[in-house]
Amino acid sequence: MGCIWFTSDLHFGHDRAFIYSPRGFTSVEEMNLAIQTRWNQVIDSRDEVYILGDLMLGNNSMGMELLSTLNGQLHIIRGNHDTDARIELYKTLSNVVEICDAKFLKIDGYHFYLTHFPCFTGNLEKEALKQMTLNLSGHTHSTNKFYMDCPFIYNVAVDAHNCYPINFETIIHDMKEKIIECQKYL
Repeated sequence: MGCIWFTSDLHFGHDRAFIYSPRGFTSVEEMNLAIQTRWNQVIDSRDEVYILGDLMLGNNSMGMELLSTLNGQLHIIRGNHDTDARIELYKTLSNVVEICDAKFLKIDGYHFYLTHFPCFTGNLEKEALKQMTLNLSGHTHSTNKFYMDCPFIYNVAVDAHNCYPINFETIIHDMKEKIIECQKYL
């Protein structure tokens, strides 16, 4: 098995300036190519990639063509733009392992709740990060890595990571750094 990666809100084919312009692109084609290129630069065919929703919007043919070229084994969490028709299309891709609405995932003793929409999870009063259920999500199109500045709700969307997927180790590092930063104010 390879590395474990996370991302969301690719919005392949979403030809609206309010999506691609804040990401630094002048067209949807430029955005699509950059996301595809950056993805395949860091992701190996053996890697597991959790996409937390909104894979494509608008041109489904273009979106499917791009999704089929992405490295890795794809685990899809449904987003608000992932219609029943798009879910059926995703099922035809050879690189898709699973599709679900949300998912609990345990990695190296850390507990994650994967959702498209940010959500507060229980047991955040625990003392150690490994004792908590941490939320990984997207949806907001924010460039901030943390939803509402909360160190336990991490934004994996391409908007927050220069259109790259983010790996598990970096997420844990960022969460630990955020907790230290927040403790300065207590």
